[in-house]
Amino acid sequence: MTTYKRSSGSLWRIPTAVVGGYVSSLAMPREDIWPLIFVSVALILISIRGLRFWPATGVGFFAGLAFYMSQVEWLSLYLGPVPWIALSVMEALIFAIGSGVLAVVWNWANTLKQSFYRNALIAFSIATLWTAREWVAINLPYGGFPWSRVAQALSESFLSQLVFFVGISGLTFVSVFMTVTLLLAIESGGQTVKRNYLGIAASLVAIATASLFIVPTGAESGELTVAAVQGNANAGLFANAERGTFLRNHLEATALLDDHPQKDNIDFIVWPENASDLNPQDNPLALSQIQAVASNYEVPIILGAITQSDGSMFNSSLYYDAEGYQIDQYDKKRPVPFAEYVPDRDFWNLLAPDLIGLVSRDYAFGTRDGIFELKGKPLGVLICFEVAIDDIGRELVAGGAQIILSQTNNADFGRSDETFQQAALARLRAIETGRTVVNISTVGVSRIFLPNGQIISELPIFEPGIMVEKVPLRTSITPAMAVSPYFDITLNILALGLLIAAIVGKLGRRGKKV
Repeated sequence: MTTYKRSSGSLWRIPTAVVGGYVSSLAMPREDIWPLIFVSVALILISIRGLRFWPATGVGFFAGLAFYMSQVEWLSLYLGPVPWIALSVMEALIFAIGSGVLAVVWNWANTLKQSFYRNALIAFSIATLWTAREWVAINLPYGGFPWSRVAQALSESFLSQLVFFVGISGLTFVSVFMTVTLLLAIESGGQTVKRNYLGIAASLVAIATASLFIVPTGAESGELTVAAVQGNANAGLFANAERGTFLRNHLEATALLDDHPQKDNIDFIVWPENASDLNPQDNPLALSQIQAVASNYEVPIILGAITQSDGSMFNSSLYYDAEGYQIDQYDKKRPVPFAEYVPDRDFWNLLAPDLIGLVSRDYAFGTRDGIFELKGKPLGVLICFEVAIDDIGRELVAGGAQIILSQTNNADFGRSDETFQQAALARLRAIETGRTVVNISTVGVSRIFLPNGQIISELPIFEPGIMVEKVPLRTSITPAMAVSPYFDITLNILALGLLIAAIVGKLGRRGKKV
């Protein structure tokens, strides 16, 4: 059996951790070498195994720094390197503490009596702690950073089908469990089957399920034909385009529908987030142009615009009927901190006044539901990064959504990996919710995903274009939607229990020595 020394000075640990963190970026879209996520997790775990809490925390910090900096370098494109480094350091600190806890629990688990289930228990414990640490990172602080999840790297793999059963967090758990099981099997050598058959059996069941199960995509409540429009508008937060440019771009792109063979079958049109840089609620010209689109095609239109109400500013999705009258509105519930608003502005302004000053306006948190009714069919609407937030998808399905419209604006991030990573989350969200997801962007990636994650239409990035597809409406609740509200809290309680057990076990061993 391989021996892991408890020395924080082992020269191989930090380089191994850094390589493991970096390799994760190659597994992520758009590189999509998804098997490398298992290599990444394995290298990081090997680098901290056998260490006490603080040494493991130190090594874990370097792993986390490489993990995040390599994945989200696109963050530097519109605000420079400081936010990229700051976010990566903050997330690396969470990663570091999680690594310390992982090492402590693993050390405790290794003291348990050897049995046929011990290695499976170790794999279960490590997967639980990793997933719980991921939950903390995607939820805290200020709503967290719902990105850079192990499951995100597996969006294009056959394992993504497991999301139908266990959700996105569940896929992270399964993936880490399989990684640890394989590590322990390699380590066990000739005792592989005897010591690891529970873990191997569970991993094989997961692989077989993902390979053989066919996620249902058939219509349960009829079908709708959607026309999604990508205007190729430079709609960045700091864009200096002439007012009305974004709206004009989307009007011109919508005109491409005139020559489309399905023009007369369209049920509704959807434009992306920030599609109109003129608020049609207080700009008569913008309103008349939008009404002309609705009247011309005789269908409702859903579009993104910045609105104001009672002195507050909102990132909104506006819903106009076929006659051009606004009938509903959704305001983004979870604006992005340090991009769409600055939490604790006075405090952060003391630390980085020039940087904080760039975010000159704070969007308010919306309170409206994201359900629009069309011909008696509920459409679920979310805006941009909300596709990465688990609670938003759950709320839409609980509200009756039979299809999900993900309106986004990726113009700030150029041709970087960001838009591909976001599309990966949209694909996983389609499988998890069992709903078609229309991911429509100002500049791309724009794709329509069936409930099994299959792409049925997509547009080239930074080109105007339209997607017109008849999509199924579904009402059934996936196993993931049924269990996911309880999965995270249960896993977090288990993680806390494992840490307490490890601490008590260590104190007990010290007491015996005395």
